[in-house]
Amino acid sequence: MRSRLALLTAAAVAVAVAVAALACWVITRDQLMEELDRSLMEAPGVRRVELGMRFECVAELPKPLDELTPDGPKSAPVVWGNTTSQLVLADGTTCLTGGRRTIAATDADLAVAQAAGQGVPGQHVIHTVDSAGGPWRVYTRGLAGGVSVGAQPAPQGTALSVARPLSEVTDPLTTLAWVLAGVAGAGVLGAGAAGLWIARAGLRPVDRLTTAVEHIARTEDLGVRIPVAGDDEIARLSRSFNAMTEALASSRDRQQQLIADAGHELRTPLTSLRTNVELLVRSEESGRALPPADRTALLASVKAQMSELAALIGDLQELSRPDADPASGPPQVMGLHEVAARAVARARLRGAGIAITTALTPWFVRAEPAALERALVNLLDNAVKFSPPGGTVEVSLAGGELSVRDHGAGIAAADLPHVFERFWRSPGARSLPGSGLGLSIVARTVQQAGGTVQLMPARGGGTRAVLRLPGAAEPPPETPPIE
Repeated sequence: MRSRLALLTAAAVAVAVAVAALACWVITRDQLMEELDRSLMEAPGVRRVELGMRFECVAELPKPLDELTPDGPKSAPVVWGNTTSQLVLADGTTCLTGGRRTIAATDADLAVAQAAGQGVPGQHVIHTVDSAGGPWRVYTRGLAGGVSVGAQPAPQGTALSVARPLSEVTDPLTTLAWVLAGVAGAGVLGAGAAGLWIARAGLRPVDRLTTAVEHIARTEDLGVRIPVAGDDEIARLSRSFNAMTEALASSRDRQQQLIADAGHELRTPLTSLRTNVELLVRSEESGRALPPADRTALLASVKAQMSELAALIGDLQELSRPDADPASGPPQVMGLHEVAARAVARARLRGAGIAITTALTPWFVRAEPAALERALVNLLDNAVKFSPPGGTVEVSLAGGELSVRDHGAGIAAADLPHVFERFWRSPGARSLPGSGLGLSIVARTVQQAGGTVQLMPARGGGTRAVLRLPGAAEPPPETPPIE
């Protein structure tokens, strides 16, 4: 990632520098060409045209112009720096009037001279001509009357060409291009180095996160925490990672505690079951049969212990089920009063001698049918178990509040905060059958349905369990099928 960030930074800077350098080079070229063209228009030869002055052909002149100079050819041309000045006739003849060499006349120059011969002087053209020594920038202007060559008036169809070497522009541009290329290269390298440094500094928290993940994967140590500073994306990622490891550690601790508690709870019925089975086996092996009453009691004890084991395993399976278990099906709209009525019917079968009275008004909720019914059965079983012989359990439902009240000994105030903990059993209930998981299952089911449940001492003695679920007194209207 560091390398990619550094390369992306260098590439972005390279593009920006290249665009800036190209723009600088183009603007400089246009400015230099404009200055060169202006200098050609203001050259001494052009000013002589404007003043109607006399020209002298110098150096090696063609015959027609040579005849116009009374004193013949000059021995050397007039030198105006790098500027070359020459006359161009309509027939292509040239006459050097200043500078070091003549420039080949082009069709554009001849067109200007011919226009002057046709009585349209003053036309001009600026263009680039390839000649001896390299390209030249040439300004050609048609001559009007009043200009003479030697002692004679200028011939009809004559133009003046003023030229300067284009190297005056290209050489500085070449130097500028090299300078810009060097500066751009240095900028790109510097940007790449800066990008690499910034990437290292910016990704340092990611390095810490990677180190922590690798450490957890290697050692399974979920107690590792990453220091968090600031409120940027990296800080948010670090906080999320810390929350995730904390949740995983808590889940693992609960899992280990569940396994330990389950092992502890399973040990007692398994030990008792093993003892009883060994007594039966020893009786058969020794040939000394147990008295019929003892044998019947022993078999009843084995059956009860097996039932207790089956119930405990079922409770463990329920608690180990994920919150969103697809096997349980999606939540459904159902009548809580109907589920409560079915749970009461099942509790009456289990609680012989205990009267269960009901007062149920309609209330519709959204939950998992099987899980909700199991939770209500657990509440009722708990009330039946702690009711005195011949006692009464009162079940009422009104306004979404389900109340289950028994008339037993009640729960001590110090025990109320622990009643929904897994495997917790009050000192007075440890001699009674049960796994200590029933109320845990109730709390989990009600919480998944968006409700609450609590146990409290009842007025006049006993315990009252109150379960509240969101819902309505009437079922929601059915959605018509889509045709």
